Order: sequence, then structure tokens, then C-alpha cells
Amino acid sequence: MEKFRTVLDLHLKHHSALGYGLVSLLTAGGERIFSTAVFQCPCNAAWNLPYGLVFLMVPALALFLLGYVLNARTWRLLTGCCARPGCGGGLRTFVVCAQLSAAAAVAPLTWVAVALLGGTFYECAASGSAFQARRLCPGRDSRCEVQMPLVPCGQAQVPEVQELHKELKAQSQVLGWVLIAVVMIVLLLCTSVTRCLSPVSFLQLKFWKIYLEQEQQILKNQATEHAAELAKENIRCFFESSHPKECNTPSIKDWQQISSLYTYNPKEQYYSMLHKYVNRKEKNQSIRSSQGDAMVPIFGFVDSTGMNTTPSL
Repeated sequence: MEKFRTVLDLHLKHHSALGYGLVSLLTAGGERIFSTAVFQCPCNAAWNLPYGLVFLMVPALALFLLGYVLNARTWRLLTGCCARPGCGGGLRTFVVCAQLSAAAAVAPLTWVAVALLGGTFYECAASGSAFQARRLCPGRDSRCEVQMPLVPCGQAQVPEVQELHKELKAQSQVLGWVLIAVVMIVLLLCTSVTRCLSPVSFLQLKFWKIYLEQEQQILKNQATEHAAELAKENIRCFFESSHPKECNTPSIKDWQQISSLYTYNPKEQYYSMLHKYVNRKEKNQSIRSSQGDAMVPIFGFVDSTGMNTTPSL
């Protein structure tokens, strides 16, 4: 039991890092399966380039869009947006979309990096490129440009042309390592700048995340109990043909306010929109935006939590 508790605590503390690591691992495994079991370069001058690019980029695009779909913050932003005036514009929406894009880019960048390190997709695409042919063929056999699309299949009749296989693979792997280096540098810079601009300290940030975990867990439990009581009362009244007792349930406006995107105000220390809602000065006061509120990138984790972290579509 103690070991299970240790594993659970580790998951709660590092669930984001573990999630990204698992996504990257599954993506890398999927790429290896695709490149060995599915991908078959046509070795044709007309098809090599589009075929290789499709296998390199289309799965990356699909993973990128899937990253949006599986992010709870996407649906917090979009749900009811068309019914609210001024929802789709402004700096806040831009900041949130940038953060969503960065989170969604983990899997596609992993796919592209692993694919480039493997070299299979790039080698097929580059062998059908007229630009690569003009760059690599000068000084070689006169049949180089014609034979080059056959290189990925090992069918080039000129040994000198078949040797281009090694050069194309080297290009692919260099591009893969460059991509990994660029992503790591950008990630380090963005994390460092975001942390540097944080208006709260390291330990308060830790406390903030603990509070959100507890709030969402209690909210889910209370919502389940309240929903069960309401359902029981309605079913009882249905069978007994009676009127239900009054049950205090938050209004549509109340739910909309606590579901809106979090904004930070240095004058008011609220850890969530629910926290801000219950501490509002007037009952009919809107908490969505007030003077001094700002969208701070480091607090993006506030909107990522929810009663269900994975949305049901």
C-alpha cells in the first residue's frame, strides 16, 4: 500500500512531465511501426517526393490536431464562445492559443524528429526532388538524375548513384538532430522567461497547484453527490406524481463564470475562477474581467484542470 501511495504521489507531482513523456514514447513507437510495416517508397520520379512528404507531415498534422482535441483547456475556451460577445478576440485568446499550440506540438515534433533520425521518409522524398538531383548529381554519372529515384529501393544500376543513399540518410539525421536542438533551446528559453516573469514565488506556485488538485477533486465529489440527490428527487416525483422539493443548483450564469479563463490580478489573491467567484463583493458582479486583470502565461495550468481532464466529445 505504501508503494502504491508513493507511485500516486509521483504521478500527482509530475503528471504533466509523465504525460508528455508517454506521448513522446508512443509517438516514437508509432513512427517506427509506420516506417517498417506500412511505408513502401514507390521509387518513382513522380511519386517519391509527395509520398515521402505525406508520411512525414500528415501524421504530424493529425497528432497536432489531436493535441488540441485532448486538451481540456481547448474546450474551456470554445464551449459557449459563439454565444458570448467578444469571446474570440483579444490578447487573452492569443496567449491561450499560443499555449495550446505549444502543448499540442509535442507529439508532432517527436514524430518528425524520430522520422528524420530514421531517414526512411526523408530519403524517399529527397530522392524524388529535382533540387536535390541538381545539387548532388553534378560530377557524377550522366544517368544520375534518372537513377536517383531508385536509390531508396537499392535498385540504382550505377554504384556511384546508389552511394547517394548514405548522403541522403546523413542529411536526414543531421536535420533531425538540428530540430531536436532547436526545440530544446526554445523550450528552455520560454520556460526560463516564463518563470522569470512569474509574479509569485516558487513555493507559492507549488501550493497553488496543490490547491487546484484539491479543489477539483472536492468539486467533482460534491457535484456527483448533488447530481445524485437531484436525480433521486426527480425520479421519486415522477413515480409519485408529486412536485419536487426546491434544490439549489447553480444557474447557467454561475457555471459560465467559473468556467471562464483565469485572469490574474495582483491586488486579489485568487487561485481559481471558483475561488474568485465565491469571494465576489456583489452577488450579480461579473468575475470574467475587471480592472487590473491580466493573462499571465505561467498560470496556464489553472485552466487545464477540470472535473474531467480528458473531454468527452
